[in-house]
Order: sequence, then structure tokens, then C-alpha cells
Amino acid sequence: MDAYELLTRNAEEVVTDEEIRDLAEDPAGKRAYVGYEPSGVLHLGHLLTANKLIDLQEAGMEVVILLADVHAYLNEKGSFEDIRETAEQMKAQFLAYGLDEELTEFVYGSEFQLEDDYTLDLHHLERETTMNRAQRAMAEIQGDETAKVSHLVYPLMQTLDIEYLDLDLAVGGLDQRKVHMLAREKLPDLDYEVRPAIHTPIVANLTDGEGKMSSSEGITISMEDSTDELEDKVNSAYCPPTRDPEPSEDGTERENPVLELFEYHVFPRFDEIVVERPEKYGGDLTYDDYEDLAADLESGELHPADAKGTLATYLDELIAPGREKLHELRD
Repeated sequence: MDAYELLTRNAEEVVTDEEIRDLAEDPAGKRAYVGYEPSGVLHLGHLLTANKLIDLQEAGMEVVILLADVHAYLNEKGSFEDIRETAEQMKAQFLAYGLDEELTEFVYGSEFQLEDDYTLDLHHLERETTMNRAQRAMAEIQGDETAKVSHLVYPLMQTLDIEYLDLDLAVGGLDQRKVHMLAREKLPDLDYEVRPAIHTPIVANLTDGEGKMSSSEGITISMEDSTDELEDKVNSAYCPPTRDPEPSEDGTERENPVLELFEYHVFPRFDEIVVERPEKYGGDLTYDDYEDLAADLESGELHPADAKGTLATYLDELIAPGREKLHELRD
């Protein structure tokens, strides 16, 4: 793949395509970032954006991971001491997952977000941004919680992080889109340049293909799961023999989460996928392209049970190093 293909692979959206193409012309040494609240064990939501970071590193870019301790404190995730301990565990898991340590910089938000210049810029944004605008930017991250003042400050800090980390590219899940649009709107007010953004998809709920996979409700897969637990979760996942399932009885749109996990997690990390089957059922199937696997599922050549068993095997291989690292840290 060329640099542009690596940057945009499995991206739900790029803002803007022209800016991403310019970046892909000379990506070496350019800096991209993702910010994560230190929240414990990495799950597939974290790892989807981590896959994109690995793509960027393969293209020659440097990666900055913001371990957002101040953001986590504002979001009531514990004391600074507890948050820092969790952040160190997350750092070890990211490296175990496959990020290149020489091309990855980990930064705590408190290293720069409490400095005078940052604070003054934050106050400037507070003056220039309406409450409604700030809350719209935070809405998808905030969820159903009652809005607090900290929820309004949170996206303004994310806007400034893009400048203060000296970045060329912002990366996040599609739920970060409104924050990145706020940054593109507000950074010029401070005479700072806007940066392009890449937004990764959000995988559907494993149970029924509706909504999004969440670590707080429904089934999710994390580095804490044993091989048996992971297999149980994948084998119980919703997987109709199609990439375009019918809506639920109440009209809610659905996706096939098993296919999504193949597309966004497995194929970007493995050159070849082998579905092992007895000869009496047709023998092994080998894929080097997601589209071929999805087409075989729809045609009936690939049974959903075989797809799920194969998915569990490859996901387990991906998270096993992080699982081992967690055991080391806890012993």
C-alpha cells in the first residue's frame, strides 16, 4: 500500500481528503495523535484506533498517545494517583499490542495542560464558545449524563491539545468528529492552524448488531479476556449470513459485527486468514482479502459458525501479548 492508502484504510471519514493527500505526499516524521482517558484494560474500541496508529507508523509517521489524566479527572474517573496507575498499565498494553516503541510517544495531559499559556488559551476559548456549541461537541462522549461545567470544558481542552502537542493529524473514533470540527472552527481564533482528522468506524453491538459496542453495556472484548472467554463471546455474537442485515423488529438499523471485526481488526493485521474445516465440509478456506470472506459468507460457502470460530482464533492472537502483560503487571 502507498501512504495514502495506509492513512485512509478503514477510515469512516477523513477531514479533508485534500489535506490527507497532502500529508501522504511526505508523511515521514509527521506527528499524529489519539487521546485516551486512562480507564483500565484496553478493549476493541481502543484497539480499532490503535490499528490505525499502526498503519500510520507503517507509513512513516510518528504517533503521540495522550494519556489524558486531566480529562479523566474532569470525567470523575478517580484521583490523579489512581488515574496515573491506570495510564501506566494502558501504556504497556499498547506497546504489547504492536505499536512501535521507537515511533510512539506517550504524554500525560498534566504535563502541559496546567501551564500558564495553555490555561490562558483555554479561558479564551471559554469566552468565545457558547455553552450549546461546547455541549454539542461533547454530547456523544458524555452520553446520557446530566451536563456539568466540566463537560463543557472537556472539548475545549481537546481542541487545544491538537495545537500544544505539535501535531499534523488528529485521529479518533467517529464519536470524536464533533470535537475535531470544533477544533477546526476555533483554533484559527487563536492564530493556530487547523489540522486534518481521520475518524475510524464504531463497531456494532456484538449481541444484536444494533448501536455500538460499549465497554459499559452489552458484550465487549478486552485484553482481560481469557481465550475461553473470548471464544464464548464471539461464538454468541450476532452473525447473520449477510453483510447487510435486516432492521430489528422496531426498525433499528443493524450491522454484522462479526464481519466488522474481520474488516477492522483482523485483515489489517494478518496477510492471510485461514478458516480450518474438515475435508467433509469442504476443507480449509484461505483469504487475503476481506471482500472475498464477506462474499463467501453471503453465498453460503462460509458458515457463520466457521466465521466466528476463525475470528476468535485471530482476535485471541492479537490480544494475547496484552493479556500476558496485564498478568505481569498484576503479579
